[in-house]
Amino acid sequence: MSNAHHRKKQPVLVRQQLLEVAARLAASEGMAAVTLDAVSAASSVSKGGLLHHFPTKNALLDALFESLLEKFDADIEELMRGDPLPQGRFTRAYLRAVSGLKERPDESRNWTQVTIALLAEPRLRLRWRQWVQARAEEYIGTDSSLDAHVVRFAADGLWFADTLESHDINGALRRDLIDRLVELTGK
Repeated sequence: MSNAHHRKKQPVLVRQQLLEVAARLAASEGMAAVTLDAVSAASSVSKGGLLHHFPTKNALLDALFESLLEKFDADIEELMRGDPLPQGRFTRAYLRAVSGLKERPDESRNWTQVTIALLAEPRLRLRWRQWVQARAEEYIGTDSSLDAHVVRFAADGLWFADTLESHDINGALRRDLIDRLVELTGK
């Protein structure tokens, strides 16, 4: 009898391991490298075990996106808890979470691949749009000013520039840019 029959089943841990392997593959080799066979091999989970958790590659990619989005939400919530000013609180947290990705290389690499996938995958774009709309509705009383919209669009531009590594926005320039954007959130 194989060890699989004697091993304690831990589906939550296995699922998380599969998502971590998928994220690592995406970050190091690109989204095209995230195949069911590659994730199975890199995780030492049988293909059947992988298919139990993620019956298709799309299901795996969707779950990877959702796990990153949950982490992003948690980062935003933590930043909001530390901000005593209600007006623009969500926008400031969004800006800081986006700009802070560059300082967290592993998370940034994961988001880089997912951001690129967002451009190509309609279902991921829809899910992102739903997230954006839900936050806009949730914070309509504090973050619906024109300046708050400008700051969030600027944050998205910064995110895109960081993803593409298209602009050298580092050091003092980056700090000054973020400080100026934060100023706008209080108006």
